[in-house]
Amino acid sequence: MDTIIKIGDRAPLFQLPNLKGELHGLNEYLGWNVVLNFWSAECDWCKRVDEEVIDYLVAWNERVRVLWIASNANESVDLIEKTAAERKIPSVWIDADQKVADLYGAHITPQFYVVGGGGVLRYQGAWDNITFRQRKATQVYIPQVIEALLHDQSPEVTTTPAYGCTLVRHSG
Repeated sequence: MDTIIKIGDRAPLFQLPNLKGELHGLNEYLGWNVVLNFWSAECDWCKRVDEEVIDYLVAWNERVRVLWIASNANESVDLIEKTAAERKIPSVWIDADQKVADLYGAHITPQFYVVGGGGVLRYQGAWDNITFRQRKATQVYIPQVIEALLHDQSPEVTTTPAYGCTLVRHSG
């Protein structure tokens, strides 16, 4: 799998506005384990994992931060806001021009990147191993990665193929 950022590399810092227009950056979460979730309001694969992500977020309490990043060019802020409220997503950051998606090499929604407490990329890929052909998960990657990091261990799985909807980009 060809990736822009290699596992073990320092995660690129970025700033994006949230739905209220307030600018936030990854640098605010250095020292935390952070899950970057390149997300879409319209993607059924995102909808499928959102509830699981929220359940884990509650279980992880104050030890992990999840950042939902909306990068689809065709999704309005109104649609994103409505969908986030329906799914009880605490905050969505808007990557309107896909600069952060490009920075990380995200091309699918959902596509996850886990940044360890030291600001280093520790995982990139899918939430779990469900695909069109495999309808039941036999592995749920992100919780495994977070559990290892919370115990100061290296994750067993560091890269998987992302699976979901193609990220919609501006043409040109």
